[in-house]
Amino acid sequence: MDRAEITRRLHRARSATLGTVDHHGRPHLVPIVFAYEHGRLYTAVDLKPKSTLRLKRLANIEANPQVSVLVDHYDDDWSKLWWVRLDGTAQVVRSGPSLRKGLALLTSKYDVYTTQPPPGPVIDVTVETVRAWSAT
Repeated sequence: MDRAEITRRLHRARSATLGTVDHHGRPHLVPIVFAYEHGRLYTAVDLKPKSTLRLKRLANIEANPQVSVLVDHYDDDWSKLWWVRLDGTAQVVRSGPSLRKGLALLTSKYDVYTTQPPPGPVIDVTVETVRAWSAT
């Protein structure tokens, strides 16, 4: 896939998996919704039910900001399979322009956020490496 096709697929994809690492070096994976623009990926803590607001992904990023995000598409027709992996450095943003930018992009992508905007914080990932594969 060329860069334009990767970007197109990232804009159309509805969910991804965020990978962080805890302080013991153990991987931690969590499904996310996200927005991507100009080499930055944003996801936010939203109002979906959670057992705690002290989310492991936030603590992991604060301890080790290196993350991976996997966006993939499965189909029983294997000629339609594809994935994009974004590796980069994340920061947990609780205020400022990056928070506002991330929330605006997420709200424009996901209708539910127009009536239930995420309270935040936002995870802002500066993408450093993009890897992609497509069956076709």
